Amino acid sequence: MQLPCQALTDDLAVAPQLLPEAMAAAAAAGFKSVVNNRPDFEGGPDQPTSAAIQAAAEAAGLVYRFLPVNGGYQSPEEIETMAGLLETLPRPLLAFCRSGARSTRLIAAALQR
Repeated sequence: MQLPCQALTDDLAVAPQLLPEAMAAAAAAGFKSVVNNRPDFEGGPDQPTSAAIQAAAEAAGLVYRFLPVNGGYQSPEEIETMAGLLETLPRPLLAFCRSGARSTRLIAAALQR
């Protein structure tokens, strides 16, 4: 399985919605952590849940965190939480949401704070 991700830095990347089966591919690509920024069921009942992705991520040896944020607005508290994750989670780190754009904005805001 090819992992549809875009590098932001040498050890930070973003991706569109990932399925549980993509977690093994993320681990094989060298990622150590995954952050899910998409709220459960935002895309309807067929969207995989955070719990399903977390189980697959942990089975693949990845550290997983769930930080769901709104697509149009990330609060100062959410930005601060993401900054803490960027400071503490093992890297390389892969964050994802519906398209990758909100994760990109969230990471940029966290790095600029």
